[in-house]
Amino acid sequence: MYYQERKGPVLPVSDEYPGIGSPEELYSAMLDVWCADTCAPRMRSDWSKDNPSLGQCSITSFLAQDIFGGKVYGVPLPDGNFHCYNVVGEDLFDIASEQFGEEKLNYRDNPEQFREIHFAKEEKRLRYEELRRLLKEYLKTK
Repeated sequence: MYYQERKGPVLPVSDEYPGIGSPEELYSAMLDVWCADTCAPRMRSDWSKDNPSLGQCSITSFLAQDIFGGKVYGVPLPDGNFHCYNVVGEDLFDIASEQFGEEKLNYRDNPEQFREIHFAKEEKRLRYEELRRLLKEYLKTK
């Protein structure tokens, strides 16, 4: 299961994704939707169904923001990148945290992340659009 600090329900602010009424439902759907094509290119060779959240954090966090609102923050990583997660009100959730296994991330005092900066990389914007498309297709079958 993914990492979360929840004080109450996190509800959708958009009806664009019928069937996704909570971060838990989004996580469950992502387990079937994430794929090598949506994984960050630098991690793609390590992606597998055994570790489906690998390389999916930023595009998944911005998709979760579309659904639940709130803000996206990033844990600074040693390689200079950020691991993205969501904060909605007083609730924090990191749908893609399982890729770190037992490693504990610091979710305090991290910088806000903005899609304009992340999506300046066309490959990341295209992966986000593909993830959105795949989720919508998946939800049509449910």
